[in-house]
Order: sequence, then C-alpha cells, then structure tokens
Amino acid sequence: MSDLETNSHHRAKSGVRPIDKSRLSIQAMGLGRDFVTYKKPEGLLNSIKGLWNRKYETKVALQPTHLELEQGQIIGLVGSNGAGKTTLLKLLSGLIHPTHGDARVLGHQPWKREAAFLRRISILLGQKNQLWWDLPPADSYDLLARIYELDRTQARKRVQELAEMLGCRDQLLTQLRRLSLGERMKMELIGALLHEPEVMFLDEPTIGLDIVAQNSIREFLATYVRDRRPTVILTSHYMDDISLLADRLLLISKGRIVYDGQVDDFMSRAETRQTLSLKILQPLSEDLQLTADHRIAAGSRSLSIEIPSQQIGPALQKLLAVSPIQDIKIEEVEFEDIIRDFLEGRHDHLSQ
Repeated sequence: MSDLETNSHHRAKSGVRPIDKSRLSIQAMGLGRDFVTYKKPEGLLNSIKGLWNRKYETKVALQPTHLELEQGQIIGLVGSNGAGKTTLLKLLSGLIHPTHGDARVLGHQPWKREAAFLRRISILLGQKNQLWWDLPPADSYDLLARIYELDRTQARKRVQELAEMLGCRDQLLTQLRRLSLGERMKMELIGALLHEPEVMFLDEPTIGLDIVAQNSIREFLATYVRDRRPTVILTSHYMDDISLLADRLLLISKGRIVYDGQVDDFMSRAETRQTLSLKILQPLSEDLQLTADHRIAAGSRSLSIEIPSQQIGPALQKLLAVSPIQDIKIEEVEFEDIIRDFLEGRHDHLSQ
C-alpha cells in the first residue's frame, strides 16, 4: 500500500471529512528529505585517513509524504523526538530543500523563498528567537515592519491589538532578554503575526512555559484562528495544546505519518489511562489485589499506579472497604505516553 493510500486509509478509519479541494492551502506530493552524514571514527590517525576514505550514511528524516490541508484548520503534528516533525515544518516553510517530491503552500513552491510567499507565511520555533535579544520588542517590530514593507502606523496599531489580546502591553518597551520565558514567547507570537500570515508553522510554542502562560497562549491562538482563519500546523509535546486547539491530528513516526484523523477519535480509540496516587490512614493487614495487574503488599500506606480510567472507581471501593483514604490525586497520563503506546503496537486496531 502506497503512502497516499495509507493516509487515505487512516483518514477513512478516523472519520475525517473529505477535503474541499477549493480550500486547499498546503499540498505535499511525495515530499521527503534525507540527510547524509560523515562517519568519523575516534582518534587523530582515523581523522587523517578519513580525508581520503570517508564513510557516509544516509538518514531518512522524512519518508515520501502526501498531505492536503485546508484553509482555516489547526493541524496538530505530534510524534517522538526525531520523528520528523520539525523537518516537515522546515520543508513546508522553505527553510530546507527536499530530497524528493514536491509541495505547494498557497500556490508557491516553498524553497524558492519568493518574497510574495514569505509575506504570506510565518514560522515560530519555540526554542529559537526571531526578535533581537538586546532590543525592546517594540523596536524589533519596527524593524520587522520595514522588512515586510508594512505601513508603520498600521503595524504599530496591530502590535497594540495583539499585545492587548495577549495581556502583555506593559512589556513592549522592556529589553527582550529581561522578560520571562512566557513573556518572550508572547512577544515572539506578536512578531510572527505582525504581517498577518495566511499560514503559520508553530513548533513547540508552549515548551517550558508554566501552566498560566500555556493557557494564555492557547486561548489566544484559539481566538485568533477562529477570527482570522489562517492555516496552522502546530507541534507540541503537551496533550492540552493538541486536544484543545487542533481540528485534525497527524501522528508521525520514523519520518512517516501513521495516523491522520480527528483528535477525539484517536483519544477515544486509545485506552485512556490515569495515574492514581493516594495515602490511606491504616496500613493494610494483608495483601490486597486492587486490579488484575496491581497488588498492594500488606503494611502499605501509600501507592501510585497507572491504570485504565474505568478501573479507578472499583479500585477506590476496594480500598475504602479496608481503610479510610487520607489523601488522593488522579492525574491524566501524558499525551506522549499515549502516543508511545500506539507506536509500540498496543493499539494496532486503530490502523486495521
């Protein structure tokens, strides 16, 4: 089965509605990227030998990929580190050339980097700054307005509007390096949106941020996309980023898209698990079989286990029958763990 047939198969199984060809903003046709690296053994002598007899190896970062993405969607792109997420973003934004295949973003071939194309897209890499470190964000925005040939009065008005939405107007005149990580990310978002792009590539925009900053950026993105209707490809390691924002989920593994469908459908088909942590007032007098897979030893007064959500109620009833519960905490399992379970084959039925 070809990649295109495989993706169509996943889409049919996951309940994604048919693509409206008239609304396409991004197309990838067999798009792929390989990297060739030089293998250098240790030692000075081997380094000298390598000048005449080098050994190379080819790493497939992105296998031939077929995509069709509509205008106004937020697409969640998830996968483990090294799966090919950032490579796909860099190809579609034109930062790197493909080894094979082709792509069209807003009708342009991205890696030609035409001015008309660059004015219509933006890319934000969560671990890299696009604003100038020693300047206040307001000065950086003036420079960006000149680069994009924007009307400076209108650009300043737009900065104020975006800063108001993000709640960061008071930081516009503070040096970027003096701002907190969350404040810097808000400023980076304003810079990425200053020229009103039609396509946005957001690579880990909430990485390392606290809960308050994460929620602020999520709410802003949800409102902005609803009102302005850009196409957004969003990568993240946080389940909430994807589940609360994305209209569609692309799961990538080893450079290949292995799931293309709705987020809710993926989550409902995957086994929902939670972490149960608690303390009981009285130590157990004997071993207690809490679930089929978890036994609590006699004398225990605390536990922390990961179990399916539907087993939490019966487990608590068993514990309450032998001792009052002093403290309890139930947490969602990380989205990364759900993805890992899928990739390890625990949920093979998703692709059948």
